[in-house]
Amino acid sequence: MRSKEDWVCLGVVGRPHGVRGLVRIRPFTEDPRAIAAYGPLTDRRTGRVYTVSVANVVKDMVIARIEGVDDREAAEALGGAELSVARGALPEVDEKEAYYHHDIIGLKAVTGGGRAIGEVVGVENYGAGDLLELRTPDGRLVLVPFTRRCVPEVDIEGGRVVIEPQAGMLDEDDAVSRAGGEDEDERKRER
Repeated sequence: MRSKEDWVCLGVVGRPHGVRGLVRIRPFTEDPRAIAAYGPLTDRRTGRVYTVSVANVVKDMVIARIEGVDDREAAEALGGAELSVARGALPEVDEKEAYYHHDIIGLKAVTGGGRAIGEVVGVENYGAGDLLELRTPDGRLVLVPFTRRCVPEVDIEGGRVVIEPQAGMLDEDDAVSRAGGEDEDERKRER
């Protein structure tokens, strides 16, 4: 189990919105407005702490005001800031198949037969659904669709995810594999 001192990135500041200091934030929370629900957020790279208030949500992007940011130039300077909160500030999840993406980073990836195929190093979403980013034993990065079909089991306590590789998914010639579309039986996942 991870320590309560771990940090979870709740969103990334994008470009400014207008000229009065508003910013766009790409949230990683299930409810985009929840980005402001856990108190001040920290950019772990700089150590700066920000108080965020949500002004609006447009197409899954949060339009927000950050305390002390009053003009476009100040908003531009924040571009790329990763807004994080201590893991201990987040509520515990009660459901068996609900967890935070942060909780699966570092888990071992194995096939249904138990063969080790790598480690989860990230969870990405480029618009077509969540993808697990695996680092294989030979150092390659492989993207696996985070669907029930490709990832039938997530075992946080056991420290592993079970991967059912689809054709071509783990081929050496394909360092970053094709990402499949969303399955109809997509499991509920917390972000």
